[in-house]
Amino acid sequence: MIYFATVHFGSARWIDVQLGYLQRNMTDPYLVFANLEDVPGEHGQKFARVVPATGGHAGKLNLLAAEISAVARADDLIVFLDGDAFPVVDPMPVVTAALADTSLVAIRRDENASDLQPHPAFCAIRVDDWHALHGDWSAGHCWTGADGQLTSDVGGNLLRALELAGARWTPLLRSNRTNVHPLWYGVYGGIVYHHGAGFRDPLGRVDLLGQPSPHGPGRRLPGLGTVLRRWDSSRAQRFRAATKSSARQVHDEMFAKLARDPDFYQGLL
Repeated sequence: MIYFATVHFGSARWIDVQLGYLQRNMTDPYLVFANLEDVPGEHGQKFARVVPATGGHAGKLNLLAAEISAVARADDLIVFLDGDAFPVVDPMPVVTAALADTSLVAIRRDENASDLQPHPAFCAIRVDDWHALHGDWSAGHCWTGADGQLTSDVGGNLLRALELAGARWTPLLRSNRTNVHPLWYGVYGGIVYHHGAGFRDPLGRVDLLGQPSPHGPGRRLPGLGTVLRRWDSSRAQRFRAATKSSARQVHDEMFAKLARDPDFYQGLL
């Protein structure tokens, strides 16, 4: 059995879309366990189980994995799937081949300022391997990002657990030939689509790499430095506002495409 673990937050807009793609593309038996914090309406009957939880994303994923593990067999699969992600073809041939000789298969977003960790937008692992790793989606373990600074994100501790166990994993990398955005709207491994930021403002680290800095030359000069810092702060605010507005428009346009056309992803490959 395949158990999907998915989280939706504050909006129901992705529920029917995600479940529709699963129904169209999954050929093996599956069940979907979900967390629906602050999702309006009655949607619980659409899932095999709804697991109440509040707090951070990693904690919800860990709880869903525990709930699945309590009813699943050791060789069953847990597939973590972000609420704004879904398979665009049957993912199981790729997943089965990957799990034949590695512990898990997951999206790795190299394009996100050099992320190194498994990403829960899509991650498949056997129940017994999740237990053996003491699987944990929390951030914590760090690496050096493209900006030269230490960073961590959801999946950081899972990456470290794999390293400590000496376990190999199979990354699903971005398949896009057409990139509407350098991070969002990605097809990974040719099998799964991740919209990105489906439940928040569509601004990622990669969007802010060009943001004006308040620490340029002369910013520490008495008097003049204060004026320059205020000017830089204003520029940074305008940059974020303009970037967010443009990103939101594209975000909504892409959602409209995928909601009406199951073959939309072919325009990205």
